[in-house]
Amino acid sequence: MELVFWPIFVVFAGLFLLTRWIRILREYERAVVFRLGRLLEHSKGPGIIFVFWPIDTVVKIPLRTVVHDVPPQDIITRDNVSVKVNAVVYFRVVEPARAVVEVENYLYATSQLAQTTLRSVLGQAELDELLSERDKLNSRLQEIIDMHTDPWGVKVSAVEVKHVDLPAEMQRAMARQAEAEREKRAKIIHAEGEFQASAQLARAAEVIAGNPVTLQLRYLQTVSEIASEQNSTIFFPIPIEMLRAIGRVGTDGEA
Repeated sequence: MELVFWPIFVVFAGLFLLTRWIRILREYERAVVFRLGRLLEHSKGPGIIFVFWPIDTVVKIPLRTVVHDVPPQDIITRDNVSVKVNAVVYFRVVEPARAVVEVENYLYATSQLAQTTLRSVLGQAELDELLSERDKLNSRLQEIIDMHTDPWGVKVSAVEVKHVDLPAEMQRAMARQAEAEREKRAKIIHAEGEFQASAQLARAAEVIAGNPVTLQLRYLQTVSEIASEQNSTIFFPIPIEMLRAIGRVGTDGEA
């Protein structure tokens, strides 16, 4: 019985060691190997790798881009407006060994760094800048977070401010401001139209002053336009020159 038992034990022990020694990593995974507590120089993978358990211990690190949703943060802008802002951070591990050795949990650390940086950077901006110049703020956030995560072997590729939640009273104030701005533009356009119309009238007056016959033609045109409407009383304008001529004729007859 003992002679039969030992081969079976050896086979099972060999199979167990093979399952512990052979690891299969996907294309987006890398293995950081520690041998007797010391970090090996290069991470392993992808594909089949050999790990000499129990001498070696393995930490698997994914290399895919992580999309992290930063929770809404209470921020007071530089012009003392309280808003809630949330953002999205895109980052990935580029150096697996440093992501394991230099920081305890790179996911949690990057998340906390994104939250604090979001409050710090956006708190230095005014509300108008926060609403209209997001591209500049996004670039600044990405640069600062990436600078701090670089020692961890983490690359931050983009940061996007997703939503800015304004207080109700601020929304009403902005609506009134937008309405006032539209009224301002309407009044400016109307004033420009009046100015152009007055300039054209001035030119027309110069033309009429140079040729009095045009004034008489304008009289006739006005009478024609008035007469085309029903139930209208027409006051026919008589030129002063005509009245003077009639006056002279009456004076000569009396003489």
